[in-house]
Amino acid sequence: MKASLALLAVVAAPAFAAGEFFEDFLQPDLDTLRASGWVLRDGTGHPGLPGARFSPTQLTLDGGLLKLKLSTDGTPANTTLAQLCAARKFLIGTTTARVRLRDTPGSRDPIIQSFYLVSPLRHDYDPDFSEVDFEYLPHGGWGSPDTRLYGVSWQTVRIDPWQSFNQASILPGSFDGWQLLTVQVEATRTRHFVNGRLIGEHTGRNVPAKPMAISFNHWISAGATPGAPRDYQFDVDWVLHQAAQTVAPDVMQARAEQLRKQGVARQDTVPDVGLTSECNI
Repeated sequence: MKASLALLAVVAAPAFAAGEFFEDFLQPDLDTLRASGWVLRDGTGHPGLPGARFSPTQLTLDGGLLKLKLSTDGTPANTTLAQLCAARKFLIGTTTARVRLRDTPGSRDPIIQSFYLVSPLRHDYDPDFSEVDFEYLPHGGWGSPDTRLYGVSWQTVRIDPWQSFNQASILPGSFDGWQLLTVQVEATRTRHFVNGRLIGEHTGRNVPAKPMAISFNHWISAGATPGAPRDYQFDVDWVLHQAAQTVAPDVMQARAEQLRKQGVARQDTVPDVGLTSECNI
């Protein structure tokens, strides 16, 4: 009982309201989602196959779930991807999302289901580039057939030809189903958690230095076999950010559940920093 009361006291702490972003995806349609501040990507570009396209039509809202669909026949011209991004104003703090990752038995399409925070890459090897991400490869890809989940903190990158500088933690095996993904960003380290389990701590130049946008992305890399059209999907239940605080994953989950019980569908008290969210990486 004392432990439960202590947890409740932490969850209800007024400090949360000073810099909190919560989204339960209860909007009735995509226009309302846009109006609340989300950017729905429309166009081409990284990541994904050259020639593939991002389209808002690949995003749907369904009773509090955001669904991201990827459609392909294995060719870039007939591949449509999904991505959306929040405002670019998140840096030091803790971010948690509850997502449903999905395997498709028998498929070897190298799809990637992603939850991440990112700032723009202005040019090759941009020293101000910042990104922390989770990327799930249910069918393998990137030179390996293995199913695996990544937690990565980025220093910088050159897109073409590809050369990256980052620190990655990798969990092998299937993560099909509901997962709680948490990343803590501090001044000198990042920490990635999967369902409350610490999978990696990253330091040095891999620690983000610039405000980032919370993002979700469903994309595909090279290696798909041309053939019949097929669709893939993964879902987002909610996302929560606590600014300037290092918060344990279970406390983040409890806070999200508390907000939902209070009928709070969306809350944003994180100050803007005057940056646009390009939603193009």
